[in-house]
Amino acid sequence: MELAAGFASTSRDDWRALALEVLRKSGVEAGSPEEALSRTTYDGLTVAPLYDLDDLPGDPGAPGAPPYVRGSRAAAGWDVRQRHAVPDPEAVPADLENGVTSLWLVVGDDAIPVDALATVLKDVYLDLAPVVLEAGRLTERAADALLGLAAARGVAPTGNLGASSAYGPAAAELAVRCAADFPGLRAVTVDATPYHDAGGGDVEELGCSIARGVAELRALTGAGLSAEQALGQIDFRYAATADQFATIAKLRAARRLWARVAEVCGAPEAGGQRQHAVTSSAMMTARDPWVNMLRTTVACFAAGVGGADAVTVQPFDACLGLPDDFSRRIARNTQSLLLEESSLGRVIDPAGGSWYVERRTADLAEAAWAWFQEIEAAGGIDAAAGLVSERIAATRARREADVARRRLPITGVSEFPDLHEKPVHRRPAPVPEEGGLPRVRYAEPYERLRDLADALPERPTVFLATIGPLAAYTARAAFAANLFQAGGLATETAGPGTDPEQIATAFAVSGSPVACLCSTDRLYEQHAAAVAAALRKAGARRVWLAGRGHYDGVDGNLHAGCDALAVLRETFDDLEVAR
Repeated sequence: MELAAGFASTSRDDWRALALEVLRKSGVEAGSPEEALSRTTYDGLTVAPLYDLDDLPGDPGAPGAPPYVRGSRAAAGWDVRQRHAVPDPEAVPADLENGVTSLWLVVGDDAIPVDALATVLKDVYLDLAPVVLEAGRLTERAADALLGLAAARGVAPTGNLGASSAYGPAAAELAVRCAADFPGLRAVTVDATPYHDAGGGDVEELGCSIARGVAELRALTGAGLSAEQALGQIDFRYAATADQFATIAKLRAARRLWARVAEVCGAPEAGGQRQHAVTSSAMMTARDPWVNMLRTTVACFAAGVGGADAVTVQPFDACLGLPDDFSRRIARNTQSLLLEESSLGRVIDPAGGSWYVERRTADLAEAAWAWFQEIEAAGGIDAAAGLVSERIAATRARREADVARRRLPITGVSEFPDLHEKPVHRRPAPVPEEGGLPRVRYAEPYERLRDLADALPERPTVFLATIGPLAAYTARAAFAANLFQAGGLATETAGPGTDPEQIATAFAVSGSPVACLCSTDRLYEQHAAAVAAALRKAGARRVWLAGRGHYDGVDGNLHAGCDALAVLRETFDDLEVAR
């Protein structure tokens, strides 16, 4: 059959036959292309290579209909929310004058002191710019200060007080107060980012957030609020990553999950989840931080497509310390471009109806609901702290293994590092309040090695024993250099040639005790053992080989999927660099 546009209609079987042919030509034998090309996420969910109408879940809901809609500001897209963690009264109005529409203030002894809130907000119209507080155990004091400031100005504040029942009964008391006197202000924030920042997967983040949300509902209804009132007092905060489809599906799944909670509570009309998406801290890098601009742009796009009501793009240098005017400007302009020039906020649920996104949304929601039920069976989110920590630790370990083996590549760190990059210096930022979970960044293991190498008077060097002509060794020499440079190690190349003695002489001149053979498999068969023996005689402590072959005198191999961090740590030991 010919379609109207002139394209022939094809079926899944047609695709399967073509895919199998390509796989066989590539040397991959598989019973089906789905088997060969599918991958498993850290949550244990399968992502297939192809989706069609048959993959739609039974009842995905109508795209662009509840729960996949934003709140009251939907017509304007989303709130552009900037985070401030120090009392800088000039930075706040600068943000608000240049595209930011709501403020996220971190309050604490080492952040913005409670007594400094009035100074920080002196030029802010509290009835126009929503203010979201993050104050931990100081929430009650911070809330009183904000409400007192609003009362003194005779205005009704909007935003969220950032309370949580995890810190005591103040959350319920503030929620009762907001419900009675401040219709534009919410009291409670369910912050799911600590589960993500600890290395958890999307299912763990979602399930834990719903469990915490249910705990908040119990506290609020126990204080006298109706289910509908309690639901109207809670906001949720999620991490947005550079895996755009995972982020889109996660935010959509969160809305489905919370709508189900509201339905069970008997208030389905109040089940619209208010979401604040924050670009992931765990994905940020201190090395080559400029790449963070790309990561946060993709994450912001995904948050907007996923339906977040408010988005915070972290400045590209956030993990280096306090951001400056330039990095804050880039952060807010990332959102302005997507909203004003790309008009992304004008489309409600743009991913809705996609077979892939709908299937992934449903799979995430189902798995997260099962995890939520497991937490509830263990006594709720507070009682299940050990269970949560154990499960997140298992996910973190799987991710760390992929980072070590560069199956989860980090551009500018584990891949394509620049040993000559100019460092970006920032003032130290306030340390977040300690919780029960660790905070990780995926790039940290490599960056710690880079820091050690950079601190030495002379950068340690690994000798690349190149065998044969330039065309023969270039690919593997580049691979090996990339791996060693990920740990801050320089490399020196022997150059063309196959004479073991000449290569050994060049090795001796380099002064390095570590060498790596680089060439083709054919030339390895002819020369690897002899070159390795010559290198040993010249004093090599360890001889690596770029490739998978095993030869006399070779200690180990560098190849795609090898444990790069283990190679680097062994090399540091051979170079006598203290770790």
